[in-house]
Amino acid sequence: MKLFRTAAAAVLLVCIDQAAFATTQNVIFNGTITATCTLVIATNGTMTASADLQSLSSHNSGGSAGTVTLTTTGGVSLSVDPVTTTTVPAADVTATTWTPTYSSSGAHTITETGSATAISTPGADLVSVHLAGTKGGSNRFASGNYQATVTLRCE
Repeated sequence: MKLFRTAAAAVLLVCIDQAAFATTQNVIFNGTITATCTLVIATNGTMTASADLQSLSSHNSGGSAGTVTLTTTGGVSLSVDPVTTTTVPAADVTATTWTPTYSSSGAHTITETGSATAISTPGADLVSVHLAGTKGGSNRFASGNYQATVTLRCE
């Protein structure tokens, strides 16, 4: 038994003097980002009348575009919906054709359009949204307050 204790002590002493073997493991991290975009209204737009009162537009003198900040991962499409919500004065009883358009500058340059535009790369943009209302024939805009809502869509 004494011999066993002496041998065990010798083995223990040898193990203490030996450096421990190093070991490593790799820790893997995964992440997924889905195609997303964020739209933040910066300013609302202003429409003004043309001299002949057949156009009410953000493009007319004194008018201004609405502006929206767009941030995206890419893999999305930017578009404007047809105008569905309008408020017109009671005296305006003739039809108006509303045409929304947009353009962007920044990471993605989009020339003014009313059609959907695919955005494939990530980035941030300033989107300018315009709206034009037009009357046909001899019809004219009546005096009063007009309001229309343009929906900018990023999906």
